[in-house]
Amino acid sequence: MTVERYIVWSKEKEKLDLADPWQRRWFIKQVLLHGRAEDVVALDWEEIRQLLPQLDLPSEFRRLWEEYFAGESAQATK
Repeated sequence: MTVERYIVWSKEKEKLDLADPWQRRWFIKQVLLHGRAEDVVALDWEEIRQLLPQLDLPSEFRRLWEEYFAGESAQATK
C-alpha cells in the first residue's frame, strides 16, 4: 500500500507502520474516507470486509460497504 500525503496529513507518512494492526486499521479507514478511487482499489478488499466492524466509519460509509459486500456475496451464490 502506498501512503499518500492527501490521505495521511497528520503524521509523517514515513513513520506509519502498516505492520502494526492499529495503524493499519487507522490507515485503511483514512483511505476509505479520504482516498481517491485508485487508493481504494489498491486495498485488499477481503481485509476491508474483515475489518469493517472495527473501523468506526460514519454510517453512510459503513452502509455503502456493507451493501457492497452483501451484493458481492449474493452474486457468488448464484
